[in-house]
Amino acid sequence: MHLTTLDWSIVVVSLSLSFVPALWLMRRAGSNTTEFFTSGRAAPWWLIGVSMVATTFSTDTPNLVTNLVRDGGVAGNWVWWAFLLTGMATVFFYARLWRRAGVLTDLEFYELRYGGRPAAWVRGFRAVYLGLFFNLVIMATVNLAAVKIANVLLGWPMTQTLLVCAVINIVFAGLAGLWGVLVTDFIQFGVAMTGSVAAAYFALQQPQVGGLDGLMTRLDPGTLRLLPDFNDWGITLTVFVIPLTVQWWSVWYPGAEPGGGSYIAQRMLAARTERDATWGTLLFNCAHYALRPWPWIIVALASILVYPDLSDIQAALPHVDPRLVGPDMAYPAMLRFLPTGVLGLMVAGLLSAYISTISTHLNWGTSYLVHDLYRRFIRPDATERHYVAAGRIVTALLMVLAAMLTYVLDTARTGFELLLSIGAGTGLLYLLRWFWWRINAWSEIAAMLTSFAVAATFFFAARGGGGVSSHVALLITIGVTTVVWIAVAFLTPPSDRATLVRFYQIVRPAGPGWTAVRADAGVGPSPDSLTQSLLGWVLGCAFVYAALFGTGSVLYGATTQGLFWGLVFVISGLGLARVLKAQR
Repeated sequence: MHLTTLDWSIVVVSLSLSFVPALWLMRRAGSNTTEFFTSGRAAPWWLIGVSMVATTFSTDTPNLVTNLVRDGGVAGNWVWWAFLLTGMATVFFYARLWRRAGVLTDLEFYELRYGGRPAAWVRGFRAVYLGLFFNLVIMATVNLAAVKIANVLLGWPMTQTLLVCAVINIVFAGLAGLWGVLVTDFIQFGVAMTGSVAAAYFALQQPQVGGLDGLMTRLDPGTLRLLPDFNDWGITLTVFVIPLTVQWWSVWYPGAEPGGGSYIAQRMLAARTERDATWGTLLFNCAHYALRPWPWIIVALASILVYPDLSDIQAALPHVDPRLVGPDMAYPAMLRFLPTGVLGLMVAGLLSAYISTISTHLNWGTSYLVHDLYRRFIRPDATERHYVAAGRIVTALLMVLAAMLTYVLDTARTGFELLLSIGAGTGLLYLLRWFWWRINAWSEIAAMLTSFAVAATFFFAARGGGGVSSHVALLITIGVTTVVWIAVAFLTPPSDRATLVRFYQIVRPAGPGWTAVRADAGVGPSPDSLTQSLLGWVLGCAFVYAALFGTGSVLYGATTQGLFWGLVFVISGLGLARVLKAQR
C-alpha cells in the first residue's frame, strides 16, 4: 500500500495531538510518584473510564477478534465476552473498596491486607512477576499486531517497526506519567473508533461482500450466530460453557481481573472519589463490550468472503513475511481497500490505539518495579524526583525487552491463550480476599507459583508437539491451582490480628466473612450492601449484553429479536440507574 502526502499529514497531526498533553503535563508528572503513577488521585470518572477502554483498544484487539471470528464465527467472541461478568463484579463489589484502600499501586494492597514478611515477599515477587514477565508478554503481543499491520500498510520489516514504536513510546510514557496517559487516551480513543468504523464501512463496499445485505446472505448462517451451535458440543464447551461457568471468575487477565487489578486498579486508585471509581469502571465495561466490537466483527466477517483461505491473504500481500501470515492477518489485509485520506485516518487510529495501550502498560509495569520493588526493598530513602527518574529509565528498559520478546510469538491468539493459562486458578482468591479474613499471603504465593508452573509446563509441551488442547490445559491449571491455594489457606496461620483489624477499619468490606474481626475494629458497619451490589451486577450485565446483542440483531435485520433486546436494555437500564442512585 502507498500512503499519500494527505495520509501522512493525518498521521503526523494525530501523533502531534498525542504528544501535546505529554509535554504540557511533563512538569506535573515529574514532581512526585503520586502524580506520575496515580495522577494525584484527582481524575474524574469519565476520564478514567475512557482511559480504561482506550488501553484495551489496541492494535492486537481487532486482530484477535478477526482471528476468533474466522476460526469459530461471531460466537467465538464468547471467550472474551464472558469477562463482562468479571468487569461488572468489579464495578459493584470492588471499585469502592479499591478507592477506599488509598494505596498507590494494587501491589501495595498486600502489605495492607496481610502484613509481615510473607506479605512483603509476595509484593516484591508480584512486582517482578507481573510488572516484568507478565507485562512483557502483553506488550509483545501488542507489538506483534503492530508489526503485522505495519508490514501490510507500510511494507516495513519487523525490526524497523519495533525500533520506531520503541522510540515513540519511550519518549511519550517517560515524559507524561499517568496524567498524560489519561488525557491522551481520551483523544486517541476518538481517533481509533473513527478509524475502526471507517474500516467496517469500506469492508462492506467490496464486490465480494455486497454491502450489509450481501454479507448476511453470502456467509454461512452458522458463522453469524451470536450463540454457538449446541449440536457441536466441542465448540460450545470451549467458547461458551467454559468461559461463562469457569473462566470469568478463575482467570486473571489484564483488564478483566477478578476483583480488579493491574491498570484497572490503577485507574480506580487515581479516581478523585469512590463514586468516580465506580462510574468510571462502569463506563469502561459499557464501551468495551457494547460499543467497540461490531466494527471489528463486520471487518472480520467481510474478510471471510474476500480472503476465504490464508493462501488468499498471502497472494494479496506478496511482500509480507510468510511467518506473519495467520488468521489474525486478515484484519490488516482488509485495510488495503481504504481510500486516500481514510487510510491515513486508519493508520492514525491504529497508532493511537497502540500508543495508548503500550504507554499504559509501561507506566503500570514501571509503577510495580519502581514503587513496589526498588523503593520498597532497595532504595527506601531516596527523594521523589529520584524515583521519577528511575521510573523513566525502567520505562525505556521495559520497552526494549518487550520488543525483543515480540520475535517469539506467532499470532495474537497465541499470546491471549498464554496469558489466560498463566493466570488460571488465581481468580477466586482475588475475589474472596476482600471478603474473607482467612486468606493469607501464603495463599497468594501458592496460587501464583502453582498457576505459573502448570501453565508453563503445558505451554512448552505444546511447543514441543506433545501438549493437550488449550481448554483442557486451562481447566487442569484452574483445578490444581484452586485446590493448592485453598489447602494452603487452611494449613498456614492467618495474618496477625492487628493487620486484619487495620485493614477492616480502612476498607470496611461488607458480608459475614469479617464477622470474626469486625467486633475488634471499633468502627461502624460497612457502608456497602452485598444485596444491592448483587442486583447492580445482574442488571449491569443484562444492560451491556442487551446493547451488544441488540446492535447485532439490528445489523442482521432481525427486527423481532432487536425489539426484545431493546426492551431488556431499557428495563435493565432503569433498574441500574436506581441501584447507582441508592449507592451515592
